[in-house]
Amino acid sequence: MIEKAIVLSSGGIDSTTAMAIAKSKGKEIYALSFKYGQRHWLEIDASKKVARSLGAKAHKIIDIDLRQFGESALTDDIIVPKHDTLDDIKTDTIPITYVPARNTIFLSYAMAWAEVLKAGSIYIGVTAVDYSGYPDCRPAFILAFEKMANLATKTGLTKEIKLKIETPLIHLSKAKIIKTGIKLGVDYALTLSCYDPDEKGRSCGRCDSCLHRIKGFKEAGICDPTPYYL
Repeated sequence: MIEKAIVLSSGGIDSTTAMAIAKSKGKEIYALSFKYGQRHWLEIDASKKVARSLGAKAHKIIDIDLRQFGESALTDDIIVPKHDTLDDIKTDTIPITYVPARNTIFLSYAMAWAEVLKAGSIYIGVTAVDYSGYPDCRPAFILAFEKMANLATKTGLTKEIKLKIETPLIHLSKAKIIKTGIKLGVDYALTLSCYDPDEKGRSCGRCDSCLHRIKGFKEAGICDPTPYYL
């Protein structure tokens, strides 16, 4: 029987590579994305293209509204910080682009779907190397959520399934993530990393996420297919 895997997909480099890795391991892919009140929905368009490209069995897009809480440049009327280089980014504070509890909420939805499908794994593209300082991208958080998930579900209680939160990128740099994806046939032209793209879908090239993307492609020695407007 083919093993099923839920893959959280934002349409970006990391989640797309995580999906490709799950596929390479023979998993049947169930992609899960969210309209959560973010600044733009272009990432949803990207996630649809990625799911089709990697042959997802199903792709659910869930509507929730984290703008009700705000306090993030992605879900509130707060300007997305722009920088000339990664060296200009403060690393001693949690960035204003952090969305409170976002990964906890996303993983909870994935946990519910996994229980219904009897999927044994949830893939999430978090990384502790080239990451933006988000507390819900740390290995300690992932381990804690996995333990909770197996306590909170019927399949966990009956021990029918031991749910595993897979983080295949957790110790990889952005360059290594990109190289891994290229080997697996990922088309990164389908992906979007920018926090603040323009109306034509072009990336800004100066937000934290864009700068990490640009650095990753440069260090990987691979041409970045993303169009930038700055």
